[in-house]
Amino acid sequence: MNQQVFNFCAGPATLPQEVLKAVQQELRDWQNLGVSVMEVSHRSKPYEAMAAEAEQDLRDLMHIPDNYKVLFLQGGATAQFAMTAMNLLGKSGQADYIQTGIWATKAIKEGSRYGEVSIAGDCTENGFSRVPQQSELTLNPNADYLHYTTNETIGGLEFNYIPDAGDVPLVVDMSSNILSRPIDVSRFGVIYAGAQKNIGPAGLTIVIIRDDLMEQFLPFTPTVWQYKNHADNDSMLNTPPTFGWYLAGQVFKWLKRQGGIEAIAEINQRKAQKLYAAIDQSEFYSNPIDLMNRSWMNVPFVLADESLNAAFLEQAEARGLLNLKGHRSVGGMRASIYNAMPEAGVDTLIAFMAEFEQKNWQSQTIQTA
Repeated sequence: MNQQVFNFCAGPATLPQEVLKAVQQELRDWQNLGVSVMEVSHRSKPYEAMAAEAEQDLRDLMHIPDNYKVLFLQGGATAQFAMTAMNLLGKSGQADYIQTGIWATKAIKEGSRYGEVSIAGDCTENGFSRVPQQSELTLNPNADYLHYTTNETIGGLEFNYIPDAGDVPLVVDMSSNILSRPIDVSRFGVIYAGAQKNIGPAGLTIVIIRDDLMEQFLPFTPTVWQYKNHADNDSMLNTPPTFGWYLAGQVFKWLKRQGGIEAIAEINQRKAQKLYAAIDQSEFYSNPIDLMNRSWMNVPFVLADESLNAAFLEQAEARGLLNLKGHRSVGGMRASIYNAMPEAGVDTLIAFMAEFEQKNWQSQTIQTA
């Protein structure tokens, strides 16, 4: 294609072009072995070295303490809805969840299959436009954990604080904003994230778990679903998603070359501020989320005239702006601007939005005035 394409898909999402080019160059001949990384045994020394290096790079990026294990698993975040419950509900059998949207709902439903779930905070009544604040949470001091979703990919709702649950471990689904800004890993018991947004290709899931939480799994938990077994086997209890692990390692190195999470956070904040400013300054576009809980990664917006939705998407695609259609459950538009989305992509989208408004809304307003 002659024009540059910017992919705003919510996941599987855009990957750094630098990483894709590097992978392309060595896809058929990895480390001069004459075979692809997809053809190498995960038990081979070259692959084990690569896997260990990828883990260390992630530890460096997130400043993960030594008393946490890093697991490279399969099944996506959806599998973690069950896995976290089965691995952590072995004490009281009780857990608190914060309800913030579609992904939180799925986690709550799955967690309820394995124990007694209480809703510690709920933003249903405000239409999921803001998260419950700390003062609004009702917490069970005997719960085995408090679960929340840091960023609702579909709704574009993001926590602006880390909940304080006292001695109760925090379990967090960080699928759509992991690595987007610095966090204090020591505040959490378990962090999990599907890879297909800020880490790498679909099929890989990262789990970061504190050592002391790996012994309280429910007695019926299958062997392959026990965190401890994966930790004891360096995430190679069975054949891992080898290509996904390799590509994630390439992304971690790319992040280091950008200056780490601290540097990428400044870019992410700037991208989000630009796009939200363009929406807020317009009479044609709007965003329903409270200012303090607007996602840096997923920016939903609606057009004042929904009959123009199809034209907006068609013309955007013609300009190389892909996958802007909102999730089928909420409609409208959604621009996912993960780490790998260059600032030029956001600038191009903003310019197109202004042009589309000028042609289709402001001129229409003048004609009907």
